[in-house]
Amino acid sequence: MRSHTSFRNIPVLKPGKFFFAIALAFLFTVSLLKVSAQGNLLITPRRIVFEGNMKTAELNLANTGKDTARYNVSIVQYRMKEDGSFEEITEPDPGQNFADKYIRFFPRSVTLAPNEAQVVKMQLTKTNMLTPGEYRSHVYFRAVPKERALGEEEPASDSTGISVRLVPIFGITIPVIIRVGESDTKVNLSDIAVDMANDTLPRLKFTFNRTGNMSVYGDIAVLHTSPSGKTTEVGIVKGIAVYTPNSLRRFQMDLKKPDGLDFHQGKLSITFTTQSDTKPQRLTEAELILK
Repeated sequence: MRSHTSFRNIPVLKPGKFFFAIALAFLFTVSLLKVSAQGNLLITPRRIVFEGNMKTAELNLANTGKDTARYNVSIVQYRMKEDGSFEEITEPDPGQNFADKYIRFFPRSVTLAPNEAQVVKMQLTKTNMLTPGEYRSHVYFRAVPKERALGEEEPASDSTGISVRLVPIFGITIPVIIRVGESDTKVNLSDIAVDMANDTLPRLKFTFNRTGNMSVYGDIAVLHTSPSGKTTEVGIVKGIAVYTPNSLRRFQMDLKKPDGLDFHQGKLSITFTTQSDTKPQRLTEAELILK
């Protein structure tokens, strides 16, 4: 799973107007097309993991847009569902530990002019209270909509009709993980199959099976080997996670189909490796004989 990005749209109703669900659904879809105007925030790295002797970390923010933007910084909690999507929660699931009590960060609000950058600093705290295991929360950067200037009037509209104004709120969440102690986590792949989407596009499906006390995160690479022994890379996906306390994650990816490659012959080799600039560590691998 790539680091999570959320888009929140808050309906704002003008006094005295009527609100209908059908109109909201239509305008909600239209408003999503405009979200990118506020979505010019670049954050690196895309995740932070405190482990070993690491006590501090920095998130680098940059405004790549043409307008000044302001972001509020807060902490949110998520559970990962079996399909890899996220759901906001307030209480941890059994076996899940939140990290928010053990981290502090500043500043809590950032205003960036076009092409301006700033650092958000993070620090571990209360480390003496941490017991072995993994703790996870998510830092949420929420765009603050521009306010209408005082005295500026909205264009007059027909007061007898329906009026709904949606303000799209752009947000990015970055996972922050604390790891204490040694990891005994293992992962393997099962339920591997290939379907042909729309009878033309090969789609690979499989399940991550995770055991142990910590999450896994890495890249998927898929190679096709023909009956004659020719090897071709047909797929790669970076930044896939299976977070605690999940024991499985169902995953699917579209594969490339070069001319002449037959997905009914040969085999597919799937490799899941850690991300590294030097030497990635192989977490697991599997093969599928094609028929």
